[in-house]
Amino acid sequence: MTYTTLDWRVDDHILTLTLNRPDQLNAFTVEMADELEHAFRRASEDDDVRAIVVTGSGRAFCAGMDLSVPGNVFGLDETQRPTVADMHERLHDEAIARGVRDTGGRVTLAIYDCKKPVIGAINGPAVGIGATMTLAMDIRLASEKARIGFVFGKIGVVPEACSSWFLPRIVGIQQALEWVYSGDILTAEQALAGRLVRSVHAPDELLPAAYELARKFSVNKSPVAVAFARQMLYRNAAQPHPLEAHRIDSLAMFYTSLEDGKEGVRSFLEKRDPQYAGKASAMPPVYPWWQDV
Repeated sequence: MTYTTLDWRVDDHILTLTLNRPDQLNAFTVEMADELEHAFRRASEDDDVRAIVVTGSGRAFCAGMDLSVPGNVFGLDETQRPTVADMHERLHDEAIARGVRDTGGRVTLAIYDCKKPVIGAINGPAVGIGATMTLAMDIRLASEKARIGFVFGKIGVVPEACSSWFLPRIVGIQQALEWVYSGDILTAEQALAGRLVRSVHAPDELLPAAYELARKFSVNKSPVAVAFARQMLYRNAAQPHPLEAHRIDSLAMFYTSLEDGKEGVRSFLEKRDPQYAGKASAMPPVYPWWQDV
């Protein structure tokens, strides 16, 4: 796929995925949603990619939905009247998938399913979907110039992109509700105080800091173990009882111990860097376990 709203660049096994509509402050469109969904699912299976850094071109990260497009600016089919049953029974039907489903949610679900660590490098304004898309990323770093806002109430709509699931888990329900109710634009320091971002950086130090983390997450790490661990932490944390985590921990430990685990132990005993042969594109047979229950 050739991207028109994104830039894809891989260097030293780190994918830099850049939102690339700088003249529009990287405003989000249905086309960008399609390309982001494709890019994350592609990166998940690309063994040359070990970690992903997402940023914006120009002075913005993403200024939210492009409200200048004609018709329904969210790309929705206003002739439909979808029901809760439709969202369970017809989720992947073309009419629902293209005319009803929230485009931001399609993107964040692709990020959630990804097998690689994902780091958001928020270089400037990130409002609306520009803020909520980052919630599915594992780590968020912000430039001093970042401005972040969950501004949906100000234009009469609701938070999207699965943010009602992600945001309270990151910052807690009280902080999430305050930010959503108020629609305030947060400075980078306010986002840091609310634990939305990990750290704040001078503009020219943002990407180097993101790449340093990406290398820490990927160099001398088993791609298979990383993929397992990412999904285990997200999915098991939402289980009602730790026994459910134990079931999956046991399977993941069993299969990783057969191959990369052996190499990891050998390298530790021999005091050398590991040479892992496992590939995220060829996971053990129990993965993805959540599709088998």
